[in-house]
Amino acid sequence: MILSDRDIKKALKSKRIRMTPTLNLNTQLGSCSIDLRLGKQFRVFNHSKFAFIDPNNPKLVTDMMREVILKNTEPFILQPGDFVLATTVEKIELPDDLIGRLEGRSSLGRLGIVVHSTASIFDPGWSGVVVMELGNLGRMPVALYPNMRICSMTFEELSSPVDVPYGKKKSAKYIGQKSALASKISQE
Repeated sequence: MILSDRDIKKALKSKRIRMTPTLNLNTQLGSCSIDLRLGKQFRVFNHSKFAFIDPNNPKLVTDMMREVILKNTEPFILQPGDFVLATTVEKIELPDDLIGRLEGRSSLGRLGIVVHSTASIFDPGWSGVVVMELGNLGRMPVALYPNMRICSMTFEELSSPVDVPYGKKKSAKYIGQKSALASKISQE
């Protein structure tokens, strides 16, 4: 069952769902979701330096990406065909009986921006900033600004709490992340 706006407000008030900094529910709360805002930190590929991505080489994956940190009003220009990792302003903590599902916003999709087109589920027990996969499918560059509403998160209740929440899994590679980390697929 997907939580309604009423249930999301209750979950936030009771701290069942934790989000920091404090949300502006007047602008961020939808009928069944919370809009999250774009952070200032991005991770971009240095594609001109490398011939290909080798997911089995952890150093290569780390070295082929660089961090970009914007000033408060500085735009990030997402070029056509580009793919970047970006953070949200909000850090989230989920209980052991809810999942979060990240979705793009229609207004940005109509400009060609796809948000988190894969791996959209945030497991029960997740804690950390949201890292999104952003792409530009359009033919024109698009300016993205820190603090703009970039995506929305819905919450789905599980039939019972999970036995092993994400934060207690030995394979939890991204728990507590504070920035856009490069892929850790080589650790599998």
